[in-house]
Amino acid sequence: MEAAGRFSQGDENTVIAHDLRVSARSVQRWRKAWSQDGPGALASKGPASLPLLSDELFTVLERELVRGPVAHGWPDQTWTLSRIKKLIGRRFHKSYTVQGVAALLKRHGWTCQVPARRAIERDETLVAGWVKETWPQVEGPWRRSMPGSSSRTKPDSR
Repeated sequence: MEAAGRFSQGDENTVIAHDLRVSARSVQRWRKAWSQDGPGALASKGPASLPLLSDELFTVLERELVRGPVAHGWPDQTWTLSRIKKLIGRRFHKSYTVQGVAALLKRHGWTCQVPARRAIERDETLVAGWVKETWPQVEGPWRRSMPGSSSRTKPDSR
């Protein structure tokens, strides 16, 4: 709508594009629509596509999620985005990306969950021993024993 006001003032496409941080081609399309149908032609027409899962189908998905991952053949009780993606594909024959599943869940008020407490089975002495003995071997030394170089072409130069 700001572009429509600028069109009536007689501003050039390149100036409008620069100020609105869009391409000059977009401003050309807007100006053409504005000149043919007026400012109403520039109003948003909503999202480019409808969501794959309707609200009714999402309600069914929620019921499936409440049943848990084990009920759907996974070995543990952890829902991941990739597992939910596979569930949607199996149950509704719809294809989502992992990012699309995240957006779908967020749109319906679902959030990432992290355990509120530590596992009852956790043995603090074993964890402390692992951190002290095993983790340093896995992580490796912090510094090289010899001087290094950031150059890929001359690794020995310093």
